Amino acid sequence: MDLPYRPNVGAVLFNDQGRIFVARRADLPNAEGAAGGWQLPQGGIDDDEDPRAAVLRELAEEIGTDKAEIIGEHSEWLTYDLPSHLIGVALRGRYRGQRQRWYALRFTGQDSDIRLDLDPHPEFDAWRWADLSELPGMAVPFKRPIYEVLAVSFARFAGP
Repeated sequence: MDLPYRPNVGAVLFNDQGRIFVARRADLPNAEGAAGGWQLPQGGIDDDEDPRAAVLRELAEEIGTDKAEIIGEHSEWLTYDLPSHLIGVALRGRYRGQRQRWYALRFTGQDSDIRLDLDPHPEFDAWRWADLSELPGMAVPFKRPIYEVLAVSFARFAGP
């Protein structure tokens, strides 16, 4: 099966303490602190949509707020392939994985602005602030290499 990559954006959202927003996938509720249940906000880029606009739209859709400003961008598109058992199932069965543009953003709101319950079908059921260095260990194995790159690429934004 020769499927394309889905164009996608991702957000590494830093608070004023230099910690990052991570959220637990609602479809993995038993993951508590375990690897694989937590991820960064990300989502598809609409046709003819600017990736910088898409990342703010995705934040609003997934976490209920777009109170953020872009402070950095990873210089390259990053890709990941889905594991074989998810091909034809995940991403509506139309893609082999995702081709992602990642942004570092500074959160300009208050914690109370983050509302996972605004979407009728929320992607996440819990969230917290974490250290950037924790990120790779929280990811599902097929996303871990991307999170390792981001932990290095955006390290300059970590810390108050």
